[in-house]
Amino acid sequence: MRELVAAERVGAPRAATPEPAAVEVRAGGAPVRPTPDEGVRRSDRSPWDESTRPTYAFDGAPLAWTDHERAAGQHLVDVHDHLRSELAQLFDLIAQVEAGTLEVGAARSLINTMTMRQNDWALGAYCQAYCRVVTTHHTIEDTSMFPHLRASDADLVPVIDRLEAEHHVIAGVLDEVDRALVAVVSEPDGLMRLREAVDLLADTMTSHLSYEERELVEPLARFGFY
Repeated sequence: MRELVAAERVGAPRAATPEPAAVEVRAGGAPVRPTPDEGVRRSDRSPWDESTRPTYAFDGAPLAWTDHERAAGQHLVDVHDHLRSELAQLFDLIAQVEAGTLEVGAARSLINTMTMRQNDWALGAYCQAYCRVVTTHHTIEDTSMFPHLRASDADLVPVIDRLEAEHHVIAGVLDEVDRALVAVVSEPDGLMRLREAVDLLADTMTSHLSYEERELVEPLARFGFY
């Protein structure tokens, strides 16, 4: 992940309403596929109205889709795919901790309690690390990539404004995850609270990453990262 973030920092090459079908982008038979949002949600809460999202359409000449252009679009998908895989690992870790909680049961022996604390610590460290990576990724976009794209085509401005607004919403969801981590070791239902917070995080990230790819893969190929 550090390598992916570092690559993004220097601009190196490297979609509960379903998103509209992604447009497949081809170059020499090799497509860049924005990841579709299947509309599956874990949480009964929604942080935004997906139907109000603006869309972008370039009305000029189509791209030639050279290797360089294709690589720029693929870089965004690659970084997002890593965030998705890390999120899947987070759910797996939560499931392991939940299994440990059930094993403790009524016995609540000192040894089991200590083991549970170790699991909670590992889970907390992983959650915090994931939250930091997401924050870093969004900061890079907000301070570098988005200003460049905004300046490159005025028609992109509504999309960029919406993506930035969603970054602020996701920051609030990350704060909720952080508070739930504290609850894991301080409240009886802390683990349930953490799962609910991570469920909401998964929904927001799934929705946001797909929307961003759908709207920005082609502009990044056209205009680059900076």
